[in-house]
Amino acid sequence: MEVTGSTYFGDYVHGRIEGKGRYTLPTETKYNGTMKDGMFHGKGTLYFPNRSKYEGIWDCGISKEGKYTFADGLEFKDKKWHYCDGYDRRFYTEICSGLKPAGISQLTNLDPPRTIPQGCYDCGDGFYNPNTRVVIDYKLRFLRNAGMCFIHLEVLCNI
Repeated sequence: MEVTGSTYFGDYVHGRIEGKGRYTLPTETKYNGTMKDGMFHGKGTLYFPNRSKYEGIWDCGISKEGKYTFADGLEFKDKKWHYCDGYDRRFYTEICSGLKPAGISQLTNLDPPRTIPQGCYDCGDGFYNPNTRVVIDYKLRFLRNAGMCFIHLEVLCNI
């Protein structure tokens, strides 16, 4: 645990992580559920820092079936997905709460939208700063150095 930066609170069998527990990864993603031989096994839920979650059935660390729910409550469906398609482009919050009055735009599914630091870009798990080429998380903590994909994006988009 010390090597990976993870933490675990729960059951052990013969000194191994096994049974019910809470496993927290260094990214602040949390798993609540059952473990076997140090791996997710049985029923469990992954809670992501952006408040989305994945509830699933695991077999030796591999998800066999499950359901992903976005932070706003929208459940992902791999078949017949009709959200934000060519026929209905409303955000899920607009579907649930109605459209805003004319002249008040909703630019993201978050209402109110996330505040993006000046000169940065939202990249899904944090903000990318093209000057420093660093991605910081939504709590403004270092997440990672940007790789070549961001540099190519800058060239393509003339950022």
